[in-house]
Amino acid sequence: MRFPNIFKTTLKSPHEWIVILRLAFRNLKINLMRTALTVLGIVIGITAVIIVMAGGAGLRSYVLGQVDVFGSDYIQIEPKVPGVSDYSSENITGRSTGLAITTLEIDDGEELGKLSNVSAWNAGNIDQELSVYKDMTKRVIIIGYMPGALEIDRQLSIEEGEFFTKGENDSAEQVAVIGSGVRDTFFGEEDPIGKNIKIKGQSYRVIGLAKKRGSAGFFDFDDVIYVPVNTLNKKLMGIDYVQFITVQLKDNNRMSETEADIRDVMRRRHNITRPDKEDFSIASSVEAKEIIDSVFGTINYLLLALTSISLVVGGVGIMNVMYVAVAERTREIGLRKALGARNSSILRQFLFEAVIVTVVGGIFGILLGVGATYFLNTLLVKMGYFLQFSVPLSTILVAVGFSAGVGILFGIYPAWKASQLSPIEALRK
Repeated sequence: MRFPNIFKTTLKSPHEWIVILRLAFRNLKINLMRTALTVLGIVIGITAVIIVMAGGAGLRSYVLGQVDVFGSDYIQIEPKVPGVSDYSSENITGRSTGLAITTLEIDDGEELGKLSNVSAWNAGNIDQELSVYKDMTKRVIIIGYMPGALEIDRQLSIEEGEFFTKGENDSAEQVAVIGSGVRDTFFGEEDPIGKNIKIKGQSYRVIGLAKKRGSAGFFDFDDVIYVPVNTLNKKLMGIDYVQFITVQLKDNNRMSETEADIRDVMRRRHNITRPDKEDFSIASSVEAKEIIDSVFGTINYLLLALTSISLVVGGVGIMNVMYVAVAERTREIGLRKALGARNSSILRQFLFEAVIVTVVGGIFGILLGVGATYFLNTLLVKMGYFLQFSVPLSTILVAVGFSAGVGILFGIYPAWKASQLSPIEALRK
């Protein structure tokens, strides 16, 4: 089977182009219901492609924005299952199923803070406990921080009162800084400073109120209580290790050098002589962004492939419609050929019909997809989420390319079959 090169074959005159286009539009109009149903299949496919790609782009931007919140000048050290890679399924599964790596200590942070390119550091733990004030009870996230955490966590700032001091941390005093959501639940418009709340049955004095911070994904930073990390470890969790250490760099250009220095310090302190026995992982904000980009790139390609199935279904519909059109208009094709119409003209006419259907479907699909993303953005804002679907130009170009490609791919064979009909045999039918 050999297709003619329709892009190199020239028409005798512009009039012939006009005739072919008019015939294509006329035939599509005659079978309006069939044409509309075929267009609908393409519309659904293009709409799905736009929504998925817009959602992927919006989610990627949101996650990267959350990483940027903490700045680009920090390195995080976390415990890791020895003998596996940092981002392996074994490490993630082990940590998520409650496997506790107890070798990361506050003293590790003290040593890392002495490195020449480290300007500040923080070590911490996260827990969840019942908190009570008078007759109100609320289960909240408890974050244990070092006193210098405000230098690392730039989104955490104090609206009223003060943050806990080094002395309060060293002596594990029962003091707390509460988020605005906790304040609203327990105190309303009442001044919380100096009041006592109970956490796990223990009394904690409120010394500070954090400024409203908002949510990151499903984590609400306003429904958090901050306490000294030593207090959290000794009096609430009963442990002597931490879940993370964060260091802030003086010079970002020395990040690789600083990572190497951190690795040397951690190996020396933990008596590790072989890299595969490391019980810690080191991640910078740059690495976090690269991982996020890689993950979302893979997810977007997968979702695009899945949504493209609907376009393939629409393309099969176009092919079926074109076959029916060829069968219905066999005599017309024979008559046109008998009057001198060339194979390339017949091929173009049927191919144009397929392309017109997909282009019209693509236009409506783009409009519907953009409208759907606008509606979803409005809905998410009303629900309190800050995820925004975006429709970049690349998404529109992909949608247009898909619609035109489907029309050509699935329309060319029926069009070629129509162009190869013998005029004598066609007139007999």
